[in-house]
Parts: sequence; C-alpha cells; structure tokens
Amino acid sequence: MILYAFRRLLESVVVLFAMSLVVFLSVYAIGNPVDILVSPQADAQEIERAIRGLGLDRPLWEQYAVFLRQAAAGDLGHSFAFNVPAIGLILERMPATLELAGAAMLVAVGLGIPLGLWAGLRPESASAKAIMAGSILGFSLPTFWVGLVLVMVFSVWLGWLPASGRGPTTDLLGVPVSFLSREGLRHLLLPAATLALFKLSLLARLTRAGTREALAQDYVKFARAKGLATRRVVGVHVLKNILVPIVTVIGLELGSVIAFAIVTETIFAWPGMGKLLIDAIGVLDRPVIVAYLLVTVTLFVLINLVVDLAYSALDPRVRLAEARA
Repeated sequence: MILYAFRRLLESVVVLFAMSLVVFLSVYAIGNPVDILVSPQADAQEIERAIRGLGLDRPLWEQYAVFLRQAAAGDLGHSFAFNVPAIGLILERMPATLELAGAAMLVAVGLGIPLGLWAGLRPESASAKAIMAGSILGFSLPTFWVGLVLVMVFSVWLGWLPASGRGPTTDLLGVPVSFLSREGLRHLLLPAATLALFKLSLLARLTRAGTREALAQDYVKFARAKGLATRRVVGVHVLKNILVPIVTVIGLELGSVIAFAIVTETIFAWPGMGKLLIDAIGVLDRPVIVAYLLVTVTLFVLINLVVDLAYSALDPRVRLAEARA
C-alpha cells in the first residue's frame, strides 16, 4: 500500500507540472490585461511602465520560468487588480467553496444512495419509477435554471430562504463556516440543493444499477437460501459490493463540484473561489486565474489519490494486483 501511494504521488507531481504548463500558456496567451487595468487616457510612457511593472515585457518562456520558480516556493504571483498574493485570495475564498461543495455532496450521497437502493430492490413499484423519472429530470435541467427557479419559489414567492450571500460565519478551528448557525444554514440550503441535484440523480441511478446487478449474483442468492434476513443480505452482501464504483464516482464528482461550482456561486452571490474567478476573468487578472486553476487541479489530484487508496482498501483484488506488480 505504501509503495502504491508513493507511486501515485509521483504521478500526481508529473500531472501538476504538465497542467501548470498548459494552464500558464492558455491563460497568458489570451488578451492583454494592460488594456483593462490602465486608464484609456494614459500615455505611452505610463503604459510602458505598467507593462514592465507586471512583468509582461519578458518573453513568454521567461515568464513561465519565473512563475515555475515562484510556484515551487508557494508564490503564484500577485493579483494585477488587488496587488496582493493571488494564492492568498484563493485560500481566503476556498472555505466557502469547500463548504458549499461538501454540503452538496452530503445531500447527494445522503439521498441518492438510499433512493437508488430502494429503486433497485423494488424496481416495479410506483415509488421506484418515480425515483427514476425524477433522476432523469435531475440530469436534464440546467443548473442555472434550477437555481433561478429555487430563488423565485423559496425566496421571492414564499420568502422562506435568503436569495444570496453566505450569511454569518463562525470560526471552526480558525476556518470560517456558516453551517454552525441557523441563519448560515438558511443561506447554505438553496445553493447546496442546486449544486446537489445532478449528483443526486447520478448516484441514484448508479446505485440502482449496481443493486440490480448484485441481486442477480450467486452469492446473494446463496445468502438468501441460507435464510439470512433481508436487512443483512442488503447491508452486507449487496451494499458492500456496490460501494467500490460508488466511492469512485463520489470522489470524482466531489472534484467536479468544487471545480464547476462557478455557476451556482454566481447565481447566489456565494463568496467562493468560483465567484472570484468570474471577477478575475472580467479584468484579465492572470495570476488569480492561474492560481485558481492550479489549486483546482491540485484538489482534483489529491481527491483522485484518496479515491485510489480507498478503492484499494475496499477491493481485495486491487491489493492483490498491487502485490503482484
């Protein structure tokens, strides 16, 4: 297990290096932030000073070399717009995004797996058909439309929940979170539900398919023939065996929730990394854009590493393959 984790860690470093090159070239080759940051009335000398001050007068390869050297020391550059370290802006907004993503996945897992399990155990029941129909809607409805409808219904018409913002926060081990207060939970509910809908539908369908497949296996039939209680058959022989693909999907979808929460954060004015990215794109704040993308890629890599290790722990066949390798 230790050797496998070390090998995956080395692969992750290579992926991060490759992605840093792709991200840097794709962002720094587009547009000119001086056109946005400098006043239109500025003369040629002022524009030249701004270009030198931002380091944009150097060749692209030299800019990348400087960026890579600074990134190795934990410095991803200074924001053009705020003149503060870009990584500081990202880390300041990260708790809000992680809280939103965590709440969304908690809703998706807490509802998606039980609903999928129910639909798989009783496939011909009206409730199972309703669950599957609802999952199709969850796949089909655009996130921005779901968010706007929820705001219209629960904030505008009913007035039950706030339409925007994060609400009051409470420090938990030095990290500001909103779920520890009633008002914070009210602000969290709508964006978390919006972000969770697609993932909930995916997990429900995946769990149902895995349950139907597991019920047809000989080991489940043998367990039933031994007279084991239905709860034990489902909990030990069915659920345990379908957890491997489910854990994999949960890990991958958690990464996608963190990376693609931009739309939800924009709709609900949630002060997370995605909202910061939209603001940075508006002024071509390249260091912030690059920092956001690299932090997101790093989170993806770490989540995939954890998923691989969990996969190895859940499936003995993976451990056996590692030992042979």
